Amino acid sequence: MKILVINSGSSSLKYQIIDTNGEKCLVRGLVDKIGVVDSSIKQTRFDGEEIVINKEIISHTKAIAEMHNLVLDKKYGVLMSINEIDAVGHRVVHGGEKFSASVLIDDEVIDAIEEYSEIAPLHNPYNLRGINASIKELPDVPQIAVFDTAFHQTLPERAYVFPIPYVFYEKHKIRKYGFHGTSHYYVSKRAAEIMNRNIDDFKVITCHIGNGASITAIKNGKSIDTSLGFSTIAGVMMGTRSGNLDPDVILKIMDREDLTIEQAESLLTKHSGLLGVSGVSSDMREVVKAADNGNKRANLALQMFSYRIRNYIASYSAVLNGPDAIVFTAGVGENEMHIRKKSLKGMEYMGIELDDEKNNNCLGKECIISAENSKVTVLVIPTNEELVIAQDVERLVSNMKNKKKE
Repeated sequence: MKILVINSGSSSLKYQIIDTNGEKCLVRGLVDKIGVVDSSIKQTRFDGEEIVINKEIISHTKAIAEMHNLVLDKKYGVLMSINEIDAVGHRVVHGGEKFSASVLIDDEVIDAIEEYSEIAPLHNPYNLRGINASIKELPDVPQIAVFDTAFHQTLPERAYVFPIPYVFYEKHKIRKYGFHGTSHYYVSKRAAEIMNRNIDDFKVITCHIGNGASITAIKNGKSIDTSLGFSTIAGVMMGTRSGNLDPDVILKIMDREDLTIEQAESLLTKHSGLLGVSGVSSDMREVVKAADNGNKRANLALQMFSYRIRNYIASYSAVLNGPDAIVFTAGVGENEMHIRKKSLKGMEYMGIELDDEKNNNCLGKECIISAENSKVTVLVIPTNEELVIAQDVERLVSNMKNKKKE
C-alpha cells in the first residue's frame, strides 16, 4: 500500500508517502508558515532530489492541495495519479480514554478529537485542520487517526490516577494520559530487535528527548508509566515547557503577577524550560553554544535538563525492577552526546556504563553506546513515527477490506 502520512501543526504540515511494501519512504516534505508571510514547501524525494518553493499558502486546505500538486509533479513527484494513495494516516496527539488504537475517521471521531482539544490546545485543533483539509481533497480515501496517547492506555490505575479528589477523574477524566506513544512504541520494539530479545520479555526505558520530551517505562511491550501527564507540560524540562514543578508555584505567580489562566498556561508552555532558564533559546544547539561561551544561565539550564532526565531514569529503573535497556531518541536524544552522558552520569552503581568513544561518534543513527561490561544496554535509535503510522493504517485498512469480503 501507498500511505500518505500527515502531521499537521498550527502553521506547518509535515508529510510522507510510504510504500509499505518494503517500508520505503517515497517522498517527505514540509509545508511551513501556513497563513504567515514567507510560507514555503520543501520536498525531498527518495533519491535525494529536493525542491523548495516559496509561495503564499493561506490555509491547511491550500497546503494539502499544493502538496498533492508537488507529489504529482513530473520532475519532482513520485506518483502518476493521486489515486495511487490507498489511505491517509493522521498523527493526532490526544485521544483520551476513548481510543486505545487507531481508528477510521468519521463524524464521531472528529467530535472526540474536538472534545480533547481542551486538554491539548496546542495540538488537537491543528491536527483537525489537516484532517478536514485532507478529507476535502481526498473524500473517497480512508482517513485514519493514529493517537499519541493510545500506547499509554496500558498504564495501571496506580500510575494514571492523580492524588487529588477522585471525583475529578470521574467527572472530568483528569488523569495521566502520556504522549509520544508512537515514538516510544517504535524505539522499544526496535531495541528488542537490535538486542535479539523477545519484546514480551523485555524491560526498557525510552527517552524521547526533543523540544518536547517524555520518558517511558515499558515492560513486555506495554507502557507502565510515563513522564508526560494530563497535558503536554509535565515530566522532564523541555524546550519551552516547564515539566514538573510544585503546583503552588504557578498559583503564587498568578496571584502576584495578576495572570489569567491563559497567560499562566502560556508561561508554562511557551516561556519556560530551556528558554526560560537560559534566556537564550529553546533550541538545544543554541543553549549548548552559549554555555560553551561561558553563559552561566545556559550552563545551568543544561545541568537542570540532564538532572531531570536522570531522575526519571532512576525512578523508572525502580518501577521496572531494573531495565534491560535505555534508549535515547528524537532530536536531542539522537544528536546531543553531552546530554546523553550527563543524563547517565553517576549511574554506574545501577550497572549503567557508557563507552565515551561510542557515544561521541553516535549522531543521528542507530548505535549501542554502552560499555561492553555494562549490565544495562544503552542505545541511540532514531525514531520513525511515520513508519509506525503507515503500518497501523495498512493493518486497519486491510482488516476493513477483509471484513467487506466476508
